[in-house]
Amino acid sequence: MGIIKYLDYEDFELFIFDNFIINQVKEGASIEPHHNELLNEIVQEHFSNRDMVYVSNRVKSYSVNPLIYPKTETIPNVIAIAMIPKTEVMRKNAEYERQFYDKPYEIFNNLTDAMNWVQELVSN
Repeated sequence: MGIIKYLDYEDFELFIFDNFIINQVKEGASIEPHHNELLNEIVQEHFSNRDMVYVSNRVKSYSVNPLIYPKTETIPNVIAIAMIPKTEVMRKNAEYERQFYDKPYEIFNNLTDAMNWVQELVSN
């Protein structure tokens, strides 16, 4: 389960593993639906015909346009989203955003619990 690749972009950094991506958005960024184009390219390059889970490790303060989620649903191979909010405000935002995504979407208190859930999903 070791890291395969690290990618650093203007708005976020990605940690790519065998069955999942951990995304950490940078302070003050604004995540919009067009970010899905880059995510789709990365998913297709690294997970071509395999299911994977998108993990958002929310450690910085940033904004998310919830309309990103219906587009994320259309990315092949992304079977679920795991959120790890750092603060109560981030948790409330993640709970609100959940209503825009119809695939499995869970919120966790820590990365360990999220990773256990990810491994369950991809092994089934």
